[in-house]
Amino acid sequence: MTSSSANTNVAFIGLGVMGYPMAGHLANAEYTVTVYNRTAAKAQQWLGEYRGKSAATPAEAAKGAELVFVCVGNDDDLRAVTCGADGALQGMQKGAALVDHTTASADVARELAGEAEQRGVGFLDAPVSGGQAGAENGILTVMVGGEQSVFDRARPVIDSYARAVTLLGDAGAGQLTKMVNQICIAGLVQGLSEGLNFAQRAGLDAKQVLSVISKGAAQSWQMENRGETMVDDQFEFGFAVDWMRKDLGLCIDEARRNGALLPVAALVDQFYAQIQCRGGGRWDTSSLIRALTKP
Repeated sequence: MTSSSANTNVAFIGLGVMGYPMAGHLANAEYTVTVYNRTAAKAQQWLGEYRGKSAATPAEAAKGAELVFVCVGNDDDLRAVTCGADGALQGMQKGAALVDHTTASADVARELAGEAEQRGVGFLDAPVSGGQAGAENGILTVMVGGEQSVFDRARPVIDSYARAVTLLGDAGAGQLTKMVNQICIAGLVQGLSEGLNFAQRAGLDAKQVLSVISKGAAQSWQMENRGETMVDDQFEFGFAVDWMRKDLGLCIDEARRNGALLPVAALVDQFYAQIQCRGGGRWDTSSLIRALTKP
């Protein structure tokens, strides 16, 4: 990889709510960016805002790229854009590296690491935390699995949209760490929902309560960023319930394999299922409170 970002070709596959701004940060950092999105109109929209070019397939986007970034929906989407007939690995040159930002299973991370190795390509599983706002503001937390040498090459580029990038172990370690992240969030959001519902039913000013307890041991990102909108019953934004259920499903499946007990996460997953049944699949995950305030 060259020292000048302007001379470094990168590709970004998947321009969803996370990938779109992440790719934008790469363009703003003066990397030469080629994008691919399944819906071509989204790629054209991106090109209207940022300098770069688009490709008709992931393989085409990956040609000549030193780093290929992927951020799609799930394991099947990931396999399709990397290992399919027109997948990125088909177009990648030896010595390049594939960096997967999808929240996916540890199994698919190890699978892709093997596929990449056979082609002489590096691989990192690098799921992110921080939500859409974190992506837009370039302050994501990135949890990485893979080889140190590949990580060292990719990290300066990932820094374009991240405030913390950490190598946690071999391929799959990034995904496993993201599972820990989601397990913790599930419990936090449920606890926050119960606390705020309790405050309101006790006749307290819930926003004043938040202002007080956020200065103490109960403080959390969820409280700071979602507490007031939960009180206001606003959920048309943020990280969708559908995606959280997908993530918790990965956690529960992995726990069955490693023997970890996840009684609270499994229970919260069912509460999210109730929200989906109410038509809230695209609501923010903080909508858990609806199951309590409007049972």
